[in-house]
Amino acid sequence: MSALDSILKIGSVVSVLGRSVEIKVDTAKNASHLLYKGELLKNVSVGSYIKIAKGFTHLVGKIEGEFITEDKSRDFHSYTSEQEKIRRLLQISLIGFLEGNVFKQGVKELPLVDNEAYLLTQDEFNYVHKFVKDDEETFVFGSLAQEKGKAIEVSIDRLLASHIGIFGNTGSGKSYTLAKLYHEILSKYKDEPAFQKNARFILIDFNGEYMSPEEGLSDDVIISSRYKQVFRLSTGTNGSKKKYRLPNKIINDEQFWSLILHCTEKTQSPFISRTLKSEFLEDNIHTDEGFKKLITVTLEHITTKVSQNQEKNLVLTFLEELAKFGIADKIDNYKAVYRDLRANLQFHSKDKYFYYNNVISTTAEFLPLLREKLNVLEPHISEVSIIQKIRLKIIFNFYYEIQNGFANKEHIGPVMGRLDDRINDLEKVIEITQEKNEPCVLSVISLKDVNIQMRKILPMIICKHLYEEKKGKIERDKFLNIIIDEAHNILSFNSDRESETWKDYRLEAFEEIIKEGRKFGVFLTIASQRPSDISSTIISQLHNYFLHRLINNKDIEAVEKTISYLDKVSFDSLPILPQGSCILAGISAQLPVIIEVGFIPDKNKPYNETMVLTKHWRDEIRTEDNQIKRIK
Repeated sequence: MSALDSILKIGSVVSVLGRSVEIKVDTAKNASHLLYKGELLKNVSVGSYIKIAKGFTHLVGKIEGEFITEDKSRDFHSYTSEQEKIRRLLQISLIGFLEGNVFKQGVKELPLVDNEAYLLTQDEFNYVHKFVKDDEETFVFGSLAQEKGKAIEVSIDRLLASHIGIFGNTGSGKSYTLAKLYHEILSKYKDEPAFQKNARFILIDFNGEYMSPEEGLSDDVIISSRYKQVFRLSTGTNGSKKKYRLPNKIINDEQFWSLILHCTEKTQSPFISRTLKSEFLEDNIHTDEGFKKLITVTLEHITTKVSQNQEKNLVLTFLEELAKFGIADKIDNYKAVYRDLRANLQFHSKDKYFYYNNVISTTAEFLPLLREKLNVLEPHISEVSIIQKIRLKIIFNFYYEIQNGFANKEHIGPVMGRLDDRINDLEKVIEITQEKNEPCVLSVISLKDVNIQMRKILPMIICKHLYEEKKGKIERDKFLNIIIDEAHNILSFNSDRESETWKDYRLEAFEEIIKEGRKFGVFLTIASQRPSDISSTIISQLHNYFLHRLINNKDIEAVEKTISYLDKVSFDSLPILPQGSCILAGISAQLPVIIEVGFIPDKNKPYNETMVLTKHWRDEIRTEDNQIKRIK
């Protein structure tokens, strides 16, 4: 045995139970450090690695625990020191084996009792933590937390061609890790023409952390502004300056409108479907004469097919609803017709009307008079947006079906109650056009100023559209990564504020992406502080994990259930990880390791630093005298 082997030998195997192995430590190796050639070597401890020699096979294990028993095999009087009474045992979990200069994960074979165990040499330690092959393109993500000088390289192909999960409580460094990950990748390839052509990263930002706080300021978060575009979406009074574009085909998708209007499955969704499929509405909604015809026909139905419970001023209600969002300004003489009908039209009985000077008119007499009054309308329907045309179609069909008895007002009425607000919000954030969004490597979609209803709907609409578009083209050289920060906002299965149908549809949309997206070059990166809120189906399909500090037991259990290869030491460290450290686990790492995330330039950091309260609670003291007084 060489001198190095002698100093590195720590003991021998005493029991083997599958992957779990117990090693008895030699009494001479019970110190915290070993002295070798004038240098102190760190001895074995929980979380470190050992090598078990079985013939020419070197098995590698991770120490998960240690305990002591009293050595009763010797006579009490034969002990020369108290240290010799202790029998120190290590609990080892086998993680892989060494073949030459390569570490391979998995259990090739099990050790035998009395096989000798050794500390790893520095070279062997490096082999275990080499997660990349010589021909792979890599980037340095950070360094080992226990070995500050040991940089951890990650394979770009194995990381990005996978679904990624970044989890951690607020303030643990989760957003910093996300920014670090994509800063390194985008910085490495940003000037490559093929990368600019074939790679797309879409970041859904719920809190506005990945863009400058105000428009017009320098915006280099993650990457320089010249390589990205930012959509600051807002449902506020002024709406969004730059809206997100969706194609025309979306507008006739009944699922799209069912989501926007939060329709029930059995009554309201079929009503929306009938509206969109109506040839009569489609033929007339796009021309001025056709639009005037729709107004006339609807008013005829309202005034001639009167139900017993019909509200008194339904004609005026219809005209007022039609005129919202500036539609009245796009129809000449509309306001005059409205004032005329409000002043003179009154119901006398089911089929008679008071109209002008209290003259009673029958239906046959009244309809020509109504058409004459409406004939002065001159619509400019080309000035009405596509979204507003859908709103108008829904209004026309609602009155048509209700007046003709084809639908129940109590069933469809709630949709009409949501219609105006949802359409108004939608027009503030979405633009329906054949023109596509400007091609850009990184697109950041901020939902910071979007209301709670649209915050749930928009990400799903955008992500589903991107996925369906990518799926339809089958371009193997094109890459799309959808990044969702604060993903529990839209991937939660515990929400009580929505129907089961809507929740199922929302989760199924993302579950399809995470299950099938890999075939079409679509990958998800989700970051969340509450993994327990996210669908277990989604978490279980992730391939790489960056785990920051998690304190809540439910969150830790959610991770434990879905990441089977995370060892006990890593699980136990989750609640006590310091800020800026995370556990890397998955197909890009041969074994779970605790990493200190590397540095990002200040200009590329996300805007989410923890506020230092006391820094803003004292007035600045500038004079030397006052500074001296404060010190005293």
